[in-house]
Amino acid sequence: SDKLLEEVNNKDFYIVGLGASAGGLEALSVFFDNIPIDSGMAFIVIQHLDPTHKSMLADLLSDHTKMKVKEASHGEIVKPNFVYIIPPNKDLGILKGALQLIKPNEVRTKRKAIDSFFKALAHDQKEKAIGIILSGTGTDGTLGLAEIKSKGGISLVEDPKKSQFPGMPQNAIAAKVTDYILAPEKMPAQLLKYVKNVNSKHVKIQPELQAPSESQLKIIFLMIRKQTGYDFSNYKTNTIIRRITKRKALNQIDSIDDYISFLQNHPTEIEELYQDFFIGVTSFFRDKEVFNSIEKKVIPYLLKNCKVKQEIRIWVCGCSTGEESYSLAILFKEALEKNKQYVKVIIFASDIDKEAISFARNGIYSDTILEHISPDRVKRHFINRENRFQLKKEIREMVVFAHHNVIKDPPFSKMDLITCRNLLIYMNSDLQKRIIPLFHYSLNNDGVLLLGTSESLGDSSNLFTVFDSKSKIYKKKSEISMRKPKLEYELDNITHSPNIPAAMIATITKKKINVSSLTEKILLDNYAPPSVIIDKNNNALYFSGNTGLYLEPPSGEASLNVLEMAKKGLKPKLEASIQEARTIKSKVYTYGVEVKVNDHFQTINLVVKPVLTKETDLGAMMIIFEPNEIFRKDKSIRPKDFSGKTNPKISGLEKELKITREHLQIAINELETSNEDLQTTIEEYQSSNEELQSTNEELETSKEELQSVNEELITVNTELSGKIEQLSQANDDLNNLLSSIEVATVFLDRNLNIKRFTPAATKIFNLIPTDIDRPVTHLSSNIVYKALADDVKNALKTLVIKTADVQANDGTWYHMRILPYRTAENIIEGVLVTFVDITEQKSTAEKLKNTKEHLNMLLENLLVVPFTCSVDSTHKISFIGKSCEKVMGFLPEQLMKKSSFWFNRVHPADKKKILSAFATISKKKICDLEFKWKCANGKYKNFINHIRYANSESSKPPYIVG
Repeated sequence: SDKLLEEVNNKDFYIVGLGASAGGLEALSVFFDNIPIDSGMAFIVIQHLDPTHKSMLADLLSDHTKMKVKEASHGEIVKPNFVYIIPPNKDLGILKGALQLIKPNEVRTKRKAIDSFFKALAHDQKEKAIGIILSGTGTDGTLGLAEIKSKGGISLVEDPKKSQFPGMPQNAIAAKVTDYILAPEKMPAQLLKYVKNVNSKHVKIQPELQAPSESQLKIIFLMIRKQTGYDFSNYKTNTIIRRITKRKALNQIDSIDDYISFLQNHPTEIEELYQDFFIGVTSFFRDKEVFNSIEKKVIPYLLKNCKVKQEIRIWVCGCSTGEESYSLAILFKEALEKNKQYVKVIIFASDIDKEAISFARNGIYSDTILEHISPDRVKRHFINRENRFQLKKEIREMVVFAHHNVIKDPPFSKMDLITCRNLLIYMNSDLQKRIIPLFHYSLNNDGVLLLGTSESLGDSSNLFTVFDSKSKIYKKKSEISMRKPKLEYELDNITHSPNIPAAMIATITKKKINVSSLTEKILLDNYAPPSVIIDKNNNALYFSGNTGLYLEPPSGEASLNVLEMAKKGLKPKLEASIQEARTIKSKVYTYGVEVKVNDHFQTINLVVKPVLTKETDLGAMMIIFEPNEIFRKDKSIRPKDFSGKTNPKISGLEKELKITREHLQIAINELETSNEDLQTTIEEYQSSNEELQSTNEELETSKEELQSVNEELITVNTELSGKIEQLSQANDDLNNLLSSIEVATVFLDRNLNIKRFTPAATKIFNLIPTDIDRPVTHLSSNIVYKALADDVKNALKTLVIKTADVQANDGTWYHMRILPYRTAENIIEGVLVTFVDITEQKSTAEKLKNTKEHLNMLLENLLVVPFTCSVDSTHKISFIGKSCEKVMGFLPEQLMKKSSFWFNRVHPADKKKILSAFATISKKKICDLEFKWKCANGKYKNFINHIRYANSESSKPPYIVG
């Protein structure tokens, strides 16, 4: 079994899912009439079947195809050129190419068998999945097609114009999840063309032409960026290539170069490809475990931490059509009501897709939401508008939708919660490394980040701690302070570390060096003895001259300690001299110190003196190494001249040397002074540099905050612009409606001032546009009704609707209604007064009244007694003319009380035929009989009974009239 499964999975064939409902048999028959037996594809039919009856679909479709048609069985491996039918009362899935029969756990009306299978097919076969929606009612299949498209497959929908029941196709088209809209007979040819263009075993395409190269991808990205403004170069290459390959096959193009030429000549295809790159697959409360964690853990945590500011800010990045944003709004709304807590919750929902944002703003969804939301939540948070459900205003007002590119646009700041689910999986690792730190920057301290189940923090895991590892929820580490990552939207001329350039420092230093100091520097380099300045820890700070004769770096770990660097013979005397100089705080001379230099010992004099300046460390010392004239190189020291005579030449040299030493000492002192001045200047510049850097960081932070505030303002402005446009449209519709109807209407505010009126109202109140905001009591009316002002005030006070028929001065009659004006929040904001012209109705009523009076007068004076009664065996009398009193001597009430009263007074000889006539009247329809009837005076009178069977035109039962 495993070997067979592996062999089948290795085969390169497509699996086609066909979803149908009412009227689907005809469409399926036409489809299979046109598909060849060797198409190389497998077909799985999902139809809404009666769970209590055996399906005949397999037998019926067998007459329309030579392929093997069979009912699906559990665990069966799908093979090409086979047709599989879903069994009754089962849901169907697919895993690793094997069919899975699942017992449904929901009632039939709530099941979405097509969606369920399409989703399984998409996850199992990915780009090898094809979904087809045929005739049917409802919305089943739309979400499944979206899943197939997101995984790289294609979708076909029956043309609603040709469909017997277009509900399912129309819903899929409205959701924009279709690649082809075709009649069933044209679908097979299109499928074969598509497969031919992507399957190498159908057409031999050179390998280098099958997938775009890096240079070709760059060309495509540039074309998309030029037309749409979006750059997809940082998206995962495999995902992009799958989308391009799919679009190439849909347009029946073989090579990438040809497709690039096609893009250049067809801008609409660029838009289609761009839309294909980010197919949004989302739903309300998607991944129940994640939303359970949000409801039980995240929301209580955020509500607990927001007690001071009483505001929670949320950013839903990549919101698609808004289901996830509204799901969060519902959860927060319920939590606030449960806790009886007032906290302002603002949800910024952003996405790169303008059409998705526009759809989300309306908050109107098809009945597919019922699959994911409990009936209680639907009832509490949605309004049913003809099988479409709209979020209530209070939920929609919590969410602000924005067209936003997280890669380019400034981020939202000071967020308490950021959700970014199933967006990072489409981006490469470099872009992910830039986005995650951006979220860290946007979050408040201890803010929460939610990622998709297939996403992770990657190299940025040090920025967050785990909040709920199973649901991929993380909490920001507040102890880590980092700057906002530099992204493309930042200005290039802003630098984060404004250090003073080395050239500038060199220029500043150069200004300090004049001719005198330059001369001193040359003399020091050539004639001054080697020296070193050390700090209080004996570490060298500054070297002058050739100190390498006496000091050398020690082996091992690097160190600048002069005692460790001292050559053989120098360390004891040097250490003692430094210690003595620090003790007496004065200059110390040490003569005749022998130091091994190269391969001989050299005798030098040591001078150690404190460096006492206000800028330097008090423990700093200067060490001077003065060479001695007497040295030895494995020879005896030259003896002194004991002749008692002084060599004049030597004396002159000694004198000259003494003068030179004095000059050098002066130069050294001046050099030290210049060096101290230079050190002070450098420190001042360093201090200034630090201040400038701090100022620049503050300015950068302010700039970032302004960018975030500006982004929010732009978002809010966009939202308001959309609402203004909607209000403008609604106002135009209202004005046209009010202008078209003949009902005179006056809108009054709480102070009974006129706010609006219809054109028909001008005939009653003589209104003109300048009367807006005038009290209605100040206006004269053309109606004969003095209590109008009192009735209006009373209606506002009692909230009781007042109705009355009033007449105008010209004789026109109106039906007046005064009712409170209620807002959507059920708040009374004024009064509405309407006048409906009822002159014709009044005239008709008057005529009917007169006619009725004349008829009653005739009936009362004729020797005729009209009546109606029921057809059933009781023959209950429902009406009898008043003439019965004159003719029979009985009041109408006596005869209507019981029908037996009338039948019992029929003469015994006539009673049988009268009862028979009433019993058979429904068949005969008409009957005329003579009979005798006992009147009130006890005497029988001769009557003729005319009865007719009458069908009621309304829903009332038939009756007898006689």
